[in-house]
Formats: sequence, C-alpha cells, structure tokens
Amino acid sequence: MITQNEFSLSGADGKLIIGDITFDSKNQNTPIILFVHGFKGFKDWGAHNLVARYFASNGYKYIKFNLSHSGVSVDNPKDVTDMETFASNTVSKELFDVNAVLDFIEKAYGKDTQVNLIGHSRGGGLAIIEAANDLRINKLITWSAISSFNSLWKKEQETEWKKNGKIFVANARTKEQMPLNVTLLEDFEENAKTFDILNASKRINIPWIIVQGDDDVNVPFEHAQKLADKNPNSRLLKIEGANHVYGATQPFEGETLPPLLFKVCEKCLMFLGEE
Repeated sequence: MITQNEFSLSGADGKLIIGDITFDSKNQNTPIILFVHGFKGFKDWGAHNLVARYFASNGYKYIKFNLSHSGVSVDNPKDVTDMETFASNTVSKELFDVNAVLDFIEKAYGKDTQVNLIGHSRGGGLAIIEAANDLRINKLITWSAISSFNSLWKKEQETEWKKNGKIFVANARTKEQMPLNVTLLEDFEENAKTFDILNASKRINIPWIIVQGDDDVNVPFEHAQKLADKNPNSRLLKIEGANHVYGATQPFEGETLPPLLFKVCEKCLMFLGEE
C-alpha cells in the first residue's frame, strides 16, 4: 500500500521546512529519491504527488519538501501566499535547506541508504551545486534545470533592484506581482563562484541525466545543452514537444500522470535502475 508521511524540520533562519515521504508500506528497505522544487514551486504543485506515487510504486522512497522561503505557509500549503518570506529568499537559504533535508535523511535512514537527487528548474541548479559537493548523492537527475541563477532576472533590472531594494516578478498563473528583495542579488554576487552552476557541472562525477523539453519557454533548451557540454559523462534527454513542466498544470485534476511527464518518469526509472 502506498503511504505518505509528513515531516517538519528547522530550515534557514529558523523557518519551517515541511516535507513528505511517499513509500510502499510493504517494502520499507528501499533507496531514496529526494526532489527539489523550483522557483515559485512547492512540493504539492501540479502532479508532484502523482510522481511521488509512481516512484514509490516502483521501489523507491520519494521525499519532497517545501523550501523554507518558498512562500508556502503551513496554513495554505497549495499556493505561494507568504510574500514577505518569499521576498527574503536567497540561494544560500535554499542550499541550507537542501542540506538540512539530506542530514534528516541520513539520521533517519542511515549513511548507507542510497540517495538520488531530482531537481526541477531552479531546484535543478541547487541539485547540481549539491551533487558537486556532497558525497551522499548517488545519482543526479535534473528536469528543465537552469544553467545560471541570474537567468531568473534581467541584467537591466539590477540597477533598479539595488536602488529600490526590491523588484517584482509576475506569477503567470495568478498574475500576482511577487516581490524579490535585493538580498537575493547581493547573496548571488557575494557567492558568485560557489553558485556557478556551469562550473559545478564540470565536477559532477556521479551518473547524471539532464532532462529537457524542446518546447520550454521558461528555461530554453540551450540551458540543458550548456550543462551537457560541461560534463561529457552526463546524458542529455530531449523530450519532444514538452514544456517546462512536461504537461502538468496547477491545480492538476487528472488521476494519472500527463503523458510527457509519465515518459520522463519512465526514462528516469530506467536510469536509476542501471548499475
């Protein structure tokens, strides 16, 4: 039987990380997949729970969580509504959270448990940085991953950002203007070398599959190509006709995975099963 248990941890700046573990209760001793969501995303977005059930049904514990500064509150877990917390997010805080969850996994399941990392979009960038520096990761999967954190804003916005202390980004679904404090830019500039995704890509020495749709307007295919070019041992998988979220929507009303996302999951399951 597929079961889902929740957990909570202290994340960056003491903010709460809320997560869940989806697994087959008849098969407890299984490898782990840890999923890291992207910018403006969260653990229950779209078809994420169906993805979790898919991998749990195929022999994995699937762990996903809300980054502590995602702007998703405990009271409203289905949307980004805490704009003050969202605005104060930084890459450093997100990497702190990813490490906190990896520490939790190690403590709960032991050092010998196999941990595979999936990162989507900006979460893909985080996953690459983590996998380049953390020996606990067994295999890496990126979905629609960015190749640079500053691709999420326009260079010409930076002057206004420093002058006014914040900029706004649109939520394409709700049309809401979402604030970003200048601390995000300052953190990126102060840690530019550490946060260099392409440089980190060179140092990935575990199996890595780069999944990318060729109809992605949010993160164009060239990002995936840049990542693959930096690491000749990686595998680039183009999904024909796929957008940034492989056909998922928020909210997602279907009871089965969208066809393109199902294809992605199938390919990733094969990859994870390889020796």
